[in-house]
Amino acid sequence: MFIAGQKEMQQMDKYTIEKLGLPGVVLMENAGAKVVEEILADPPIDNPRVLVLAGGGNNGGDGFVIARRLFDLGLKPLVWLLVNPDQMKGDAKVHFDVYTNRSLPIFHLQENTVELLQNEMNRADIIIDAILGTGVKGPVREPLSQVISMVNEYEGKKLIISVDIPSGVSSDNGKVEGVAVKATKTITFVFPKIGFFLQDGPKNVGKWVTVDISVPPAVAEDLGLVLPKLITESLVKASVPTRSKHGHKGTFGHALVIGGSRSFVGAPIFSAKAALHTGAGLVTLAVPESIYPMAAAQNPESLFLPLSEKDGHFSEKAIDEIAPLLHQFESVAIGPGMSRFPCGEEWIKSFITSLTHQPIVVDADALYLLRNNLDLVRQYKGNVIFTPHPGEMAKLLNITVKEVEEDRIEIAKTFAKAYDVYLLLKGHRTVIAAPGGDVYINPYGHDALGKGGSGDVLTGLITSFLAQGATPVDALIAASYLHAKAGEEKAKTLSSYGVMPRDIIDGIREQLAIVF
Repeated sequence: MFIAGQKEMQQMDKYTIEKLGLPGVVLMENAGAKVVEEILADPPIDNPRVLVLAGGGNNGGDGFVIARRLFDLGLKPLVWLLVNPDQMKGDAKVHFDVYTNRSLPIFHLQENTVELLQNEMNRADIIIDAILGTGVKGPVREPLSQVISMVNEYEGKKLIISVDIPSGVSSDNGKVEGVAVKATKTITFVFPKIGFFLQDGPKNVGKWVTVDISVPPAVAEDLGLVLPKLITESLVKASVPTRSKHGHKGTFGHALVIGGSRSFVGAPIFSAKAALHTGAGLVTLAVPESIYPMAAAQNPESLFLPLSEKDGHFSEKAIDEIAPLLHQFESVAIGPGMSRFPCGEEWIKSFITSLTHQPIVVDADALYLLRNNLDLVRQYKGNVIFTPHPGEMAKLLNITVKEVEEDRIEIAKTFAKAYDVYLLLKGHRTVIAAPGGDVYINPYGHDALGKGGSGDVLTGLITSFLAQGATPVDALIAASYLHAKAGEEKAKTLSSYGVMPRDIIDGIREQLAIVF
């Protein structure tokens, strides 16, 4: 499934109207009809009281279709027009006229009717947000901002349904300037909108569902649009490496996790455990020799390679010790728990030049230590995967975290192309970018994952799938989805407070059992 912004949806609508010959008023009728179907499929009560808030654009036109069709089905919705009727135009005016020509009831927002509107909100079971739609630019102005604030007083108390996108949320980047509707459910048309998954979007869209309004999804390809893709369970099922029923430990790959330091013993252990618990045939854990006893006691399933160290970090001698062995690994993860240390930049440069072109996953402080040697990454003959959180991404680009968060997709896409890497930009909704320009968004995530060690589990999961033969894109798609879903599901029984990295590993195994 693709994800689209305002410009792309406008292009698709225009193509459908002008090239395919389906009038805009028909698309609007279809949109309203589909919203009504969704409303009545699962109403909060029988014969609910429905309040429709209509703006002056196409979103408001959808609202008039919704209200008219609800009337025809025997309900008695109340429609409040929040703009002067003279502002209605185009297809929206057609449906406004159809509604009023039938003498159906309509209320107009004026200074002396605000209290009446508040009373109607109190009485309503369902509030329909058909105020602004995808066209919002900048802060919502009065009186619409006041109405949206009134709607938000009923968050969690009433069913609030937004049409296409919650009013006030940018469809392109999810940003809310001022105020936006906090929907219980968003019923969107053709494709989910990019803004659902960025910045403030996830806080406002609630549960979302996509409905067909007769704009063919194939139009995106006809127009040559390059759109992000949504990660779905079916995509994940096709991405997880298949296992031969007659395979053995050599069949399923040998992964190397190199990391750890005196102060960070647990991180590489979580990565190694995650790799073993998700199908890797063998996992070797390379750690500074002083922490080897602790690591081995906690992870007896792994093979171990204790390496020389200095002051609790890998020493230059460690490169000489591990270099002759690197050819035996199908994938390598570097960084978990490594921390920053003197000469660390030279150390990681020497390590990468010693590799034998297998795919590498670069995480945690390995990203920091590589920030001044990104040309080395571009020149590497194998595939390189970066897995930064926003703070690490900001360090790589020498910008602020705020700048990263405001433009996550473009930053990920540009970086991946510039340095020929596969980038997984962590966040509440993870963004994956490939060097060729493909972008994927993971619609799942949970605050239960906001805990030390969670990212190390993800690193191990990616490394495991690479060792088993997955392509970088497939490994990232499958790993990000399973990791996020595991966090969501474990939080249901353990609470968002109590989920630990080991629980996420268990949850990933459970998710694999569900998917397969």
